[in-house]
Amino acid sequence: MARRCELSGKGVMTGNNVSHAHNKTRRRYLPNLQTTTLFSETLGESVKLKVCMDALRTVEHKGGFDAYLLDASDTDLTTDMTRLKKRLKKAVAANAA
Repeated sequence: MARRCELSGKGVMTGNNVSHAHNKTRRRYLPNLQTTTLFSETLGESVKLKVCMDALRTVEHKGGFDAYLLDASDTDLTTDMTRLKKRLKKAVAANAA
């Protein structure tokens, strides 16, 4: 499985370790990914995801998983999350009607 956040798309970055003598060696900056279960109140189901902690803080700031998905652009989301967002939009429209 790739080291990529399923919500924000954050992945591995590369850079340099720089010593005191200014020698440079390549290194990788890994995102802080954790496996979490997020609950969708509109759909009434839980979703297990690999999410970086930055995205999890944003989910809580926006007011929950449903609000985050509805506000996120489709280009930032994975294909599974895009499908879930479409299901969520249908459920919100059905509840409003």
